[in-house]
This record gives sequence, structure tokens and C-alpha cells, in this order.
Amino acid sequence: MRFAYFALSLFFAMLMPLRLAAFEIEDSIFYPATDGLVTLQIISTADANVFEPIILEFQQNNPTINIQYVIASSTELMKAIHEEAAVFDLAISSAMDLQTKLANDGFAQTYTSNATETLPGWAIWRDQIFAFTQEPAVLIISDAAFAGMTPPETREDLISLLRDNPEIFDGRIGTYDVRISGAGYLFATQDSRNSDSYWRLTEVMGRLNAQLYGGSGDMIRDVASGELALAYNVVGSYASSRLAEFPDLRIVRFSDYVNVMLRTALIPKNAENPVEAGLMIDFLAELNQRPELTELTSLPPINPAQLRENSAARPIRLGPGLLVFLDRLKKQNFLKNWVSSMEQE
Repeated sequence: MRFAYFALSLFFAMLMPLRLAAFEIEDSIFYPATDGLVTLQIISTADANVFEPIILEFQQNNPTINIQYVIASSTELMKAIHEEAAVFDLAISSAMDLQTKLANDGFAQTYTSNATETLPGWAIWRDQIFAFTQEPAVLIISDAAFAGMTPPETREDLISLLRDNPEIFDGRIGTYDVRISGAGYLFATQDSRNSDSYWRLTEVMGRLNAQLYGGSGDMIRDVASGELALAYNVVGSYASSRLAEFPDLRIVRFSDYVNVMLRTALIPKNAENPVEAGLMIDFLAELNQRPELTELTSLPPINPAQLRENSAARPIRLGPGLLVFLDRLKKQNFLKNWVSSMEQE
């Protein structure tokens, strides 16, 4: 952490242009390298406490590369690169569909290396998008709220549990506001593909006045505080990283299916430091060789064998199929149905 707040004057000088941009950022942290000669500009959806160990370890191996780490939501990241041509060397996002659109629309550079060639074919698209984690969407619950109740094993179980116990769950369910969260929209559209129960679950959550969130971190916090009894479709890596801090939390991985999101990186077309960006992609592609970083970050690296062993795992695959729900009319209709289900009178 000592690097994060070093040279405050430089930090604020670099932050000012970002605040003038129309896209919104959540935070910006400057990590000076030991012998910094060039600054790698990264825009990312990953929280700093999750990604910082990776940055610091990367700089141990690359002591001439400073890093400016800008945190934004997936929709704001998309806006920054696709609409505003903001200059970043690397874009890291949990919204696989939006990353695919960036590449499909010509906003990503092609990159290959020995490290990227070790990734399985399903973790790369057109040598422009590179997956480096496989993260399940999970249910998190408060043990205190579930005292005397059996946690649900499937979505059908969850629907029944919510219907039978409105006095416990009314106003105490958290999930994404898919209108503003790119990852939330991705998980919701995949749910609608995987199960007929998705819309019934959405309707039940709507009747019970579900609280809507822009990201996993706030949902985890509110379950831990007791404000929520449960939160649906939380990014599993974020939940795992908070278990030591919040021992009352429990992670539930459904047995009917588990959506597995691939966190991805791409080099924007207008990157000023593509060579250094490639070095970071190589580093991320080899996370499976750094178990100490897996433990520190709770980010599960690409592991095909692990996915094969879990019959419930449903990896969300990179490729043009992810663009279906980004079609303007399809997205409009999906959101209309979602609002109708979630915001019932």
C-alpha cells in the first residue's frame, strides 16, 4: 500500500484530466515503479484492493513501468473507450459482452505472445481479448438471517424460500440494477438463457422490494451488516476476498448451474504504450503459475480442468454470441421486461 499514496502532487496532476472527461471514474491510484520511465495507463472494473497485489508483483518484475490505475464501472469503461476515445493502454473488465463489442467495433489491437498462446482457445478471441480469470456468480447469504433455515441449493429452492418467508426477505434482497451494471446485465441475460426460472425469480424479488446495486462490493457490505439477508449474482471472487473480514457471510454455489464469468483484458486501439500493455497481458495470462497471487487476490486463474470437474459450471464464452443482447432492440426489450418484473407496484 505504500506505493498507492506516494507523490500526491503527481497523483492529483494526473487525475485532473480524467475528472474533466464525461465518463465517470470511481478512483484513480498512481503506483510509481522503482526506476519508472514509462506510465502504463489502465482502466479497470476491478477494485484496487483486489488488483493491487498484481500491480505490485508486476512492478517487481518490471521496475521501469509506473502504473496509473483508474477504476470505473463496466458501462463507464465502455463509454470512455467506445464513445470518447479516452487514451488508455489496457482495459480490464468483468463485462465480457462489452469487451467483445469493443473488439468487434475496431477498438482493440491484436497481440500475440508465447504467454497468450498457452491460454485455451475459449479464453481468447481474435487475439484481441484475453481472459485471465474464471469467476462464478454466486448467492451470498447472512448466516444470522438464515438461522433455522436451510440455504437454497437451486434457483427453484430460492424462489420457494422467498415466497414462503416474505416477512424475512421483504426489502432485504440485493441484486444488480442491470440498467447501470454491465456485469449485472451480462449475468441476467445469461440467466435468461440458462433457465426458465429466471423471470419467475425476478418477479418474486420485485414483489419483495429487492434493493438494486451497481456492483458486488456494496451488496457484500450490506449482507455483512445485516441490512440484506442475501444478494444474488455476486461476483464470487469479491465475496471470497471478504470472508475473513465478514465471518457471518456464506457463499452458496447453486447446483442447477453456475454462470462463470471470464475477466478479460484488451489493448485499446489508441494505446500509447502497447508494448508495456502486452507485458501486463502476459503477466495476467500466467496467473495460474502464481498461487500466492491467487491467494492474495481471490481471483481464480484460468483452469480448464477445474471447469470440467464442476458439472454445474456454465462458462460464459467469448465470441459474437455475446453481442446478441447488445442489439439495441433486444436490449430495450430485455430491460423493459426486467423493469416490469422488478419494479412492481
